[in-house]
Amino acid sequence: MIQFPHLQKGQTIGVTAPSSGVQPSLHDMFQLSCERMKHRGYDVICGETVWQQEKAKSAPAIERANELQYMMTCEEIDHIIPPWGGQLLMEVLEHLDFSSMKKKWILGYSDTSALLLALTLKTGIATAHGPNLVDLQGEELDQTTVMWEEVLSTKEEMDISQFSSSMYQKEWQRDDPIKHVFHLTESTAWHTVDQQEKMVKGRLLGGCIDVIRHLAGTPYGDVKTFQKTFIKDEPILWYFENCELNAASVKRSLVQLKLAGWFDHCSGIMFGRSAVNVPVEGYQYQDVYEELQKELQIPIFYDIDCGHVPPQMTLINGAYAEVQLHPQGKAVLKQTFLA
Repeated sequence: MIQFPHLQKGQTIGVTAPSSGVQPSLHDMFQLSCERMKHRGYDVICGETVWQQEKAKSAPAIERANELQYMMTCEEIDHIIPPWGGQLLMEVLEHLDFSSMKKKWILGYSDTSALLLALTLKTGIATAHGPNLVDLQGEELDQTTVMWEEVLSTKEEMDISQFSSSMYQKEWQRDDPIKHVFHLTESTAWHTVDQQEKMVKGRLLGGCIDVIRHLAGTPYGDVKTFQKTFIKDEPILWYFENCELNAASVKRSLVQLKLAGWFDHCSGIMFGRSAVNVPVEGYQYQDVYEELQKELQIPIFYDIDCGHVPPQMTLINGAYAEVQLHPQGKAVLKQTFLA
């Protein structure tokens, strides 16, 4: 069975940095993110790791693990939202006691997604791939980002629908801050390989392919056991977002995951927009998607609202999902919190 945490106004959000912390020059910006969260009706408790950053990490692995472990077990903290991702969350996993962790939301993406996927696979506790805390600093939030709160407030056995964004951000304009945080200038369109309208269903799992690929073959990436133990062999609907990988690197990663059995009982795969659409000798992302559909004979969606090109939906690892692609690249994602 999947366990779904439940967000409520008045609860306490714990902020810890299991990957990267916040360097001193950005403390004011981060403090604003915390104040916005309090404005929305939540208490905020920040750990020591949040305020420091050195050599690509907030603190040594054992310190990051201990702070996260404390926040996942103590009664005073209801849910956890890291400030953002980073580079070296993988170092933390072996120092965690997953068996003692309580049912709490962890929300984030990028490097944080290695923790999200590992926690869901090992415990059956649902986790939330969506905005980082710094993405929620806006005076107002766009129609896609703002759904994080409603999604995490959904009760077990209930469903919640999200709609594809109307516009997405092509590039950051940090010298021109706006109340919505993101500069949404480009028209959004989700796609399938054959450009046909499609419906796909399955239990959602995924994250940033740059990092979660490294879970395969470890105790933190045992998809087959998760499928048998927690979802009664239901098919998995995978989603991936890509931070830094060129087309050939994405293909190598997908082959590795296929050989590791992650796609053995899979209903479809969805790929988020990427800012690093770098071909290799003419080999492009589009080629990767077309080859993957031929190999696996399942629907492949791409340019979905997920990942490093905002805005992004809040996707729940472990939820039962139905994704419907409509004309002009519009899409609806319905997630049901089925145990």
